[in-house]
Amino acid sequence: MKNLDTLTFDNRFARLGDAFSTEVLPEPIEQPRLVVASEAAMALLDLNPAEAQRSEFAELFAGHKLWEEAEPRAMVYSGHQFGGYTPRLGDGRGLLLGEVVNQNGEHWDLHLKGAGMTPYSRMGDGRAVLRSSIREFLASEHLHALGIPSSRALCVTGSSTPVWREKQESAAMVLRLAQSHVRFGHFEYFYYTRQHEHLKTLGEHVMACHFPQCLEQDEPWLALLREVIERTAAMIAYWQAYGFCHGVMNTDNMSILGITFDYGPYAFLDDFDANHICNHSDDTGRYSFSNQVPIAHWNLAALAQALTPFAAVEHLREALELFLPLYQAHYLDLMRKRLGFTSAEDEDEALIQRLLQLMQQGRATDYTLFFRRLGEQAPAEALNIVREDFVDLAGFDAWSRDYLARCEREGGEQAERQVRMHSVNPKYILRNYLAQQAIEAAEQGDYGPVRELHAVLSRPFDEQPDMQRYAERPPEWGKHLEISCSS
Repeated sequence: MKNLDTLTFDNRFARLGDAFSTEVLPEPIEQPRLVVASEAAMALLDLNPAEAQRSEFAELFAGHKLWEEAEPRAMVYSGHQFGGYTPRLGDGRGLLLGEVVNQNGEHWDLHLKGAGMTPYSRMGDGRAVLRSSIREFLASEHLHALGIPSSRALCVTGSSTPVWREKQESAAMVLRLAQSHVRFGHFEYFYYTRQHEHLKTLGEHVMACHFPQCLEQDEPWLALLREVIERTAAMIAYWQAYGFCHGVMNTDNMSILGITFDYGPYAFLDDFDANHICNHSDDTGRYSFSNQVPIAHWNLAALAQALTPFAAVEHLREALELFLPLYQAHYLDLMRKRLGFTSAEDEDEALIQRLLQLMQQGRATDYTLFFRRLGEQAPAEALNIVREDFVDLAGFDAWSRDYLARCEREGGEQAERQVRMHSVNPKYILRNYLAQQAIEAAEQGDYGPVRELHAVLSRPFDEQPDMQRYAERPPEWGKHLEISCSS
């Protein structure tokens, strides 16, 4: 295990030069204190968990200290935001401190969010607030625990520094980890500014560092797009299967690695609603739950446009046609597992769609608890238990008969079925009201609730008998919290 003083840096992105990022030092926040840390994320850097107890830990991740080998840079990129193109965005409050290499040879970006103003801050103050930092930390680590591709979060550092949003809040920083923070918007920036040599350098950097197999292909840029399409299709399938709404699927928030990042007004579905809009600022519902699949396709088309200097348009279009079939295959596989099936039948897709339509009626069915309870008992007994949450009882009974017949064809013992279903159907999910309660305690200086919630959500499939309160249905007020992009 390593300590804070023995991390190994290899800052590959910084070496690309000033056309790709700007050197900026973090601006410290006052009286830093550790709010919460993830031992699992620390392990990615080979860090001893005890390092989180050192005063230097909070000081490093609050901008007061810096490793000698670090090269903090604010990355430049552009992007389509709510469908409209913004020519230059960039890290307005985040800094890529450097890249740490672990003992397995993996490079991990240390990206500090809330680090102060950069040349890309525009009208912002470069700060993040405690509220949004806690939300990002919890989501990053919870999605990973669920098996959903995601960036990671090492820690949240709070402070006494005041910042103003809708009201006065306190500044905080969250240290994010990913093997790359390159976005679709990076490629768009160099394409639309006609800096094709820099675009070529960026693409070759991404392929060399993350997709070396693409460089061996006859058309490496086309191979790159196909790789991103496949990874993005898998990620979106997880989102839809587990009821996750991102909220701000701008192209600058889309990872070239196909991982979930840039958490803002996200939400997991409570009662199932395919048209749920989790972002209070999304007036048109562009990023509603049901729109996430077509928007991901749209974003991939925007990326493909940026690759046209190096790949034939007709070949890029053919690659884009792979997205929906890939998504559908991943999604059906995940949903079959959630329903307890290990085999595939042609009628499975219709069975799944009928279930979701029944859930949609009246929106009385808790999406997470339905699947968990479905695996608790033998199929017939479980169906009797979950039946009470449906409005169209005749429709549900008809679906139940077909589901039971499918289970009989599947075969197997109930004990094995329960273990299998519990391994993919979480008992605990990051509900907005749980995050809000932990945030309110943290804002009063009590970090116990956020640490406990993080611990529970790190084991979402386990029973955890003493933590049953985190597995309950949300109160009615908890289903209607308004979450916006403000952070």
